[in-house]
Amino acid sequence: MIARRREDYRAYRISPGDTNRLVLVFDPADGAKFLFAIEIFDVGGKTPPNVHHEAQEMFYVLHGEGKALCGDELVPVRTGDSLLLKPGTIHVVENTGSTRLYCMTVMVPNEGFAELIRSGKQVPIDDEDWAVLLGAPA
Repeated sequence: MIARRREDYRAYRISPGDTNRLVLVFDPADGAKFLFAIEIFDVGGKTPPNVHHEAQEMFYVLHGEGKALCGDELVPVRTGDSLLLKPGTIHVVENTGSTRLYCMTVMVPNEGFAELIRSGKQVPIDDEDWAVLLGAPA
């Protein structure tokens, strides 16, 4: 068994210009065959267009609102909504709300994503983030 405490979590920004960051929860570095992260999008932030050739990716919106472009389909998302992307789906997730957008993200298999995240810069998890992650958004 692997157990984590709040102080064990680390957040990363993959590239300096990115407007999203990821808090790793479990990934292959822990022996998992998947990636589980919390993705935090700044207001107006979005992922670059990306695709996973072998992995399924799931997003569950913990807090906020946005839109997801998945292939040719544009889908609005808000707290409580979820998306499941098949392998090979080009996608972009964007925060269109007035607060940060928080998504639980699971990818199976990892397909090198955790390693990409860890190659980025470690960034702080601030009080606003903790409020959402602990279930008490401001």
